Amino acid sequence: MRPSGRAVDQLRPLKITRNFTKHAEGSVLIECGDTKVICTATVVSGVPRFLKGKGQGWITAEYGMLPRSTGSRMDREAARGKQGGRTVEIQRLIGRSLRAAVDLKKLGENTITIDCDVIQADGGTRTASITGGFVALADAMNKLVESKKIKTNPIVSHIAAISVGVYKGVPVLDLDYPEDSNAETDMNVIMNDKGGFIEIQGTAEGEAFSDEDMAGMLAVARKGIAEILEAQRVALAS
Repeated sequence: MRPSGRAVDQLRPLKITRNFTKHAEGSVLIECGDTKVICTATVVSGVPRFLKGKGQGWITAEYGMLPRSTGSRMDREAARGKQGGRTVEIQRLIGRSLRAAVDLKKLGENTITIDCDVIQADGGTRTASITGGFVALADAMNKLVESKKIKTNPIVSHIAAISVGVYKGVPVLDLDYPEDSNAETDMNVIMNDKGGFIEIQGTAEGEAFSDEDMAGMLAVARKGIAEILEAQRVALAS
């Protein structure tokens, strides 16, 4: 029995609220159970120096956890003077994942920054950030087309992400904190709507996981991501 009582292939309740804040070109509150992340997309003209003159755009991401997003207060990373290794790793993952959704040539020399701010954490913050970040990105792209800053929408596929793991010997979908902190294996899976994998991050916390475990985790991941992609489509159509 999972701590939440969910079936092994059951997502936590998922809610995607668009236009959550006023000023950003794309703004989403994504709620995956008790994990809540605000994802905003900001568009600026121009690209980083290494892309100047190449006629393509760039998508990057920043990620952070609010001081009381967890059970006890954590210091702001700005107060410590630098980002931690976990933060840097996660924001690079978000950026890589979202770039895989876009034809950067069609974006032109524009940069889109996806800010992912975790306001409440209960496992799966990085995957929620990717899923919500894509919806914010899609809204920003639509605004670029509507304002005629670009000719066609550069999005080539939808992107979603989910955590899976082996908990008490069983592959399970969408780990919350009680499972994440006790899982034998923890894995993050990012896929597109064509069934292709963008990235898989998997780690055994103790005993190595088997081919059978891997197949089981990917099977529940595929099911979960299909449901998330549908939720994204419904949100974007509303």
